[in-house]
Amino acid sequence: MNAVDQLLHDEFRELFAMLKREGDARAIVLTGGAKRAFSAGGDFDWFPQLRDQTKLDSLRRDAKQIIWDLLDIEVPIVCGLNGSAAGLGASIALMCDLIVMSERAVIVDPHVNVGLVAGDGGAAIWPLLLGPLAAKRHLLLGDPLRADEAVRLGVAVEACAPDEVEARALAWAERIAAQPPLAVRGTKISVNQQLKRALLDSFDLSTSLEIACFLSHDHAEAVDAIKEQRAPKFEGR
Repeated sequence: MNAVDQLLHDEFRELFAMLKREGDARAIVLTGGAKRAFSAGGDFDWFPQLRDQTKLDSLRRDAKQIIWDLLDIEVPIVCGLNGSAAGLGASIALMCDLIVMSERAVIVDPHVNVGLVAGDGGAAIWPLLLGPLAAKRHLLLGDPLRADEAVRLGVAVEACAPDEVEARALAWAERIAAQPPLAVRGTKISVNQQLKRALLDSFDLSTSLEIACFLSHDHAEAVDAIKEQRAPKFEGR
């Protein structure tokens, strides 16, 4: 289900750094190979390894590079959301340029549910798209954004049957590719400058607060409770 572990985190960093230098393509389609999910978010088996402070510092730097490189890709990106996107997967999807969603998919940021601050760009992109109050509902409670809601709010351009996502994403990409490429790239760069401004205000703060949470009792309790299929008992420490 494309859960984010160290390998996938590294591959995102390498992919976006490569696409940032892409000069020939006129559109990119980003989708998930797994049938059930675009990305299931953080791999719970990876979380215990991140209680090492040295690994957390590397994670912070790489996480920042992933998001900034994604926003620096000048070629328009159509996200074919073939399944649900969670956590970092949600942030990546929401920072693409158009989203085509499976009608069964949801976008969700469950950071707080597992005792973490909504880093990975989530604290910046959700308020920009939904407004602060609606964003807090989704970020503080982990409530999913359904495909029909995403279309109604203008977050997604279309919701379709799961087996049609790739074809519809390609169709939207072909429409963009047929536009004047210099004007398209320049417009995307200009709009993304606003996203970068929001990240300047919140990204370093949210990731530093998230790193502190990785070392907290509540985060360990949340992960243990999920694995043991029980209700967590949070203590605020």
